[in-house]
Amino acid sequence: LTPTGSTSTKVELRGNVLLLECIAAGLPTPVIRWIKEGGELPANRTFFENFKKTLKIIDVSEADSGNYKCIARNTLGSVHHVISVTVKAAPYWITAPRNLVLSPGEDGTLICRANGNPKPDISWLANGVPI
Repeated sequence: LTPTGSTSTKVELRGNVLLLECIAAGLPTPVIRWIKEGGELPANRTFFENFKKTLKIIDVSEADSGNYKCIARNTLGSVHHVISVTVKAAPYWITAPRNLVLSPGEDGTLICRANGNPKPDISWLANGVPI
């Protein structure tokens, strides 16, 4: 089974295509099956290539992080390999700040919600000066 050993790791960026490969040899030729431990493979974004040797997940998100197991099985036995996947993300807006026009003495609220992996720090500045 390639990759060798029982586990390996893979890091991918949010929005990219995740490709995991598992190549098995044996006679009779093993059948390969993929599972996500503790979850489901994304229904509309998961594809298999090269006779299931390659698992392809498009438009990955942080929710796709986890352990993926490939299992190669024939009539004589089975082997497996676990690939620990971490999806990283550059900061992105959940709610971007919008312009706010106020009259003198009026109150207003600016909302800024961002996410990413690792989680981004948010700073507020007024005319380039931290507030």
